[in-house]
Amino acid sequence: MPYTDWFHRAGGYLLDIVPVLIIVFIGAITRTSFVIVLAYLVALAFWFYNRCILGGQGQSFGKRVMGIKLVSEETGRPIGTLMTFARDLCHILDSLACYIGWLFPLWDAKRQTFADKIVRTVVVPV
Repeated sequence: MPYTDWFHRAGGYLLDIVPVLIIVFIGAITRTSFVIVLAYLVALAFWFYNRCILGGQGQSFGKRVMGIKLVSEETGRPIGTLMTFARDLCHILDSLACYIGWLFPLWDAKRQTFADKIVRTVVVPV
């Protein structure tokens, strides 16, 4: 099974996270408590829909643009919403050790982050 290189993975992640940051930024510049809270709620809803629901089906918006998909290492099928949510939580571990987990796909044989290893997923070209 061919695995996706780090640059495509990073590009997909950036495309997923930029809309969330833009929504939060718009809320922050308003300096109105209600709008700030609303912006955070909209950003959270977008993140959950994109990263967990669509990602659980194999492709978030960023992955779709980059031509890659997230699948189970064992079955080669999408992992579902809950496991994708768990994977995103496990990305905290990628950041804890000086962000080395995010760079791990540069030299790992299966191009996996720590989170991928824990949840047993791989990112492959479509």
